[in-house]
Amino acid sequence: MNWLTDFIRPRIRSIVGEQKDVPDNLWQKCPSCEGMLFHRDLADNLNVCYHCNHHLRIPVKQRFEMLFDNGKYDKLELPNVELDPLKFKDRKKYVDRLKETQHKTGFQEAITLAKGTIGGQKVVIAAFNFAFMGGSMSAGVGEAIVKAAETAVKDKAAFITIPSSGGARMQEGMLSLLQMPRSIIAVEMVKDAGLPYIVILTDPTTGGVSASFAMVGDIHIAEPGSMIGFAGRRVIEETVRETLPDDFQTAEYLKEHGIVDMVVNRKDMAETLGRLLSLLMNKKAAAKAKNGKAA
Repeated sequence: MNWLTDFIRPRIRSIVGEQKDVPDNLWQKCPSCEGMLFHRDLADNLNVCYHCNHHLRIPVKQRFEMLFDNGKYDKLELPNVELDPLKFKDRKKYVDRLKETQHKTGFQEAITLAKGTIGGQKVVIAAFNFAFMGGSMSAGVGEAIVKAAETAVKDKAAFITIPSSGGARMQEGMLSLLQMPRSIIAVEMVKDAGLPYIVILTDPTTGGVSASFAMVGDIHIAEPGSMIGFAGRRVIEETVRETLPDDFQTAEYLKEHGIVDMVVNRKDMAETLGRLLSLLMNKKAAAKAKNGKAA
């Protein structure tokens, strides 16, 4: 007879009661400072570490609620595209991998479209979801960007993209790479209509996404600490055979070198966008009215 397990433990349990199971997802560690973050406090702080201000990734739904006036917006239906145009297969079929990701994330694609107002100004937003195959750009993503741009032109609204992507989707080969020029053309439609195009760069923005629509905005805003670039740090160092600065490819480094216009905390993003849109949209309206009088 083991008196510790057969007598002492039951006696202690009878006094203090059974310990309840504690869910293992109530806390998470900050990847920057390694501080422990309680899930409710983290959500209330917009997924920003309240120890070091590190900006963790945020779900698309929460981002929309944060940006749109009163958290209200209308989602736009994504265009239908062929799921597996190349019949690609690596460890598993691409179509199976895609369906599994759709089931796991609850999203149809790596991009979500919505429209509403920010600061009273009409906007259309195309936001990426990194949890969906690394936010990779597929033919479906390209079609969605075109649709968002067309909607912005039709509604006379500003167009905002929020990339969070590892680049092109390898399972769609050349069809994925073709979305780079298509997205540029879509953005040019918005600019030709005299409407603002703003890019909010988030962590990470790399590859074919950073080499296309993500770098041709009228204004580039970045979240603090975001990794923004084309190739990976190791690849660049091996190519140029030099050691890069520690802050290379960060939002702050790019701002210092003129690629990013503003680095804005997430909690200040909606207010900043509202102020910019008010200036840009009213300027366009004033110019239009002036041209009308001149005619």
